[in-house]
Amino acid sequence: MAKKEKPPKEIKAGKIRSFLNEFKTFAVKGNMLDMAVGMIVGGAFTALVTSIVTHLATPLIGIFIGVDFSEWNIILPRLYGNAEPGTLAIGKFFNSVISFVVVAFIVFLFVKALNKFRKKEDETPPEPPKLSAEAELLAEIRDLLKEKTQ
Repeated sequence: MAKKEKPPKEIKAGKIRSFLNEFKTFAVKGNMLDMAVGMIVGGAFTALVTSIVTHLATPLIGIFIGVDFSEWNIILPRLYGNAEPGTLAIGKFFNSVISFVVVAFIVFLFVKALNKFRKKEDETPPEPPKLSAEAELLAEIRDLLKEKTQ
């Protein structure tokens, strides 16, 4: 028995139009611009952290440990007649791990501060709901009756 082939799904023009409108709204609202700025700042921040780790943190850690591990390599044996042996740059990996920890810690602090700021915004009491036209009219009548009785 041969399997029945499913007909290809039709893509409706309305779905495509809806998708494009949604993307246009996303791009125009500024989210795309915010994301681009975040990427640029993130790249610059990563370069800064990498420099701090390789030029400051690693040498300081090396002083306390007594070893400069930034140049640690594991030389692999030559196989299949290769001219040069392969190397595993363990020291560079350690630098990357330290960079990751530094970036993760700073992002953690940033998110914590942002959450604290948002919590303060949430603590402001919401405005009371606006009365409907009928309720406002009834309130005015009540106030007028109070004035007449006094």
